[in-house]
Amino acid sequence: MTSNDEYVVQLLVERGFLTDEQVASASQSMKAENETTLDVLVSGGTIGEDEVLGTVADQFGLKYCHVNADAINAEIVREIPADIAKKYGVVPVVADEDSITVALSDPMGYDAIDSLRYVLHGRDVEAVISPRAEVLAAMAKLYQDDGVADVQTRGESDGADNLVEGDDSAVVKLANMLITTAIKMKASDIHLEPMEKEFRVRYRIDGALRKMDSPPKRLQGSIISRIKIMSKMKISEKRVPQDGRIQISVGGKDLDLRVNSVPTNHGESIVMRILDKTNLALGLPQLGFLADDQATFERLIKLPDGVVLVTGPTGSGKTTTLYACLGQINTPDKKLITVEDPVEYQMSGINQVQVNKDVGLDFSAALRSILRQAPNIVMIGEIRDEETAGIAMEAALTGHLVFSTLHTNDAPSAVTRLLDIGCKPFLVASALRAAMAQRLVRAICENCREEYKPSDRDIKMLGSIAKTMPECMYRGAGCERCGRTGYKGRKGIFEIFKVDDTIERLIFDHAPATLLRQRAREMGMRTLREDGMLKVASGMTSLSEVLRVTMGDAD
Repeated sequence: MTSNDEYVVQLLVERGFLTDEQVASASQSMKAENETTLDVLVSGGTIGEDEVLGTVADQFGLKYCHVNADAINAEIVREIPADIAKKYGVVPVVADEDSITVALSDPMGYDAIDSLRYVLHGRDVEAVISPRAEVLAAMAKLYQDDGVADVQTRGESDGADNLVEGDDSAVVKLANMLITTAIKMKASDIHLEPMEKEFRVRYRIDGALRKMDSPPKRLQGSIISRIKIMSKMKISEKRVPQDGRIQISVGGKDLDLRVNSVPTNHGESIVMRILDKTNLALGLPQLGFLADDQATFERLIKLPDGVVLVTGPTGSGKTTTLYACLGQINTPDKKLITVEDPVEYQMSGINQVQVNKDVGLDFSAALRSILRQAPNIVMIGEIRDEETAGIAMEAALTGHLVFSTLHTNDAPSAVTRLLDIGCKPFLVASALRAAMAQRLVRAICENCREEYKPSDRDIKMLGSIAKTMPECMYRGAGCERCGRTGYKGRKGIFEIFKVDDTIERLIFDHAPATLLRQRAREMGMRTLREDGMLKVASGMTSLSEVLRVTMGDAD
């Protein structure tokens, strides 16, 4: 009758509806193999179905009511497709814009409602308990052409398996919903993290992780398996990390998802990086440059030769900046080749080489080969070792313009990093044209932006810029569009280090980064924090955001 009749019988005894003697007698009277004590008690008239279901519903804080198909509006029926009604053993009875109420025949199967919420795209779902015969009759009448008469509740078979197995199962819909919801919310990453008691889902939106409603823990393994199938990973291998890729189309947009799995104490943790090809349309102005920095950087990327580096930590937007550069200088009279690990975006008109270490095609090997292709411009995903750096510098000296990235905290430190990994000072001094450090800050939501009077501490943190800025500053009040965060989208803050004759001599003499930085400041270089403060003054971002990402900037 329910998915846990033994528990229900015990509850009815505690509530005084049954005695121990009645239960013992019914236990001895069981004849059929699948018959339970509760079945005997109900069929023998010892207790009625209304009393059983009403008692259990009360125990779980639910309502017990009868369901009549004739009283259910046809518009409400369309809220739940027939296949979902069959899978969960429910019929819709009441609906409004925000929620839907369903009749459920098994009070012990109420946890299925959690899964149903995800299948219905996060809509609030409430349940009432109704007699099984009435639910089946209503389903048969409401979904006459959909063959639901054979529906089973979780109590009649292994309901967990029914809920999660098969390509047409709820798990397929749930996995798709997790991805499409993230895309609609403009998330850059999806994190599926097995915890001890929950299966945590978090989206990275504008650089900050935001916790979402967690799917039922019991669906964890099946959701992870579904994601691994979609990304062409080995489902049976759960002991080692794996990488995969998903290509999908959502709302007419082609998207790539770079997927990584790592085994943890409570299961495999999955991270999906969402690569939106529309980001390739970003020009330099959309990245957040101030007018003078944009003019400087545009001159640098149009040089005939040399090395231009973009530096910063992981997730600071280096790849997006490089692609924006390539998009701006990609013309039919120039040959562009990239070496990437992995190729994140496929760009029209550019030859892109995927690093494959399994066959010996690493950055240095690929770079040697592509230089024989006589390119005008080369982009290297990242300079990681002495050999790659050396080839890049020599390529620049033989007439190629080379773009690449480094992991350093500021722009002048790019020189120190190149020397540390083994580059010759004379090569760096001769080949390097500039290094640009960058960070990403959240932009204030334009829909809820409001003025406020800065405090004395704010004015102190702004430094000399406070003298030239207006009396009011800006912040986001929080609205529906920005998820009540006050921020919508991200912009870059930049620090451009140009190499002149003096800096060339300093590099050749193996000067420390402090001297290089001092000379660059004399030439007018703005630090990351100073660039950020100017963008605070312009209302682009907030003071707290700039301070957060430039904590290591002492200037």
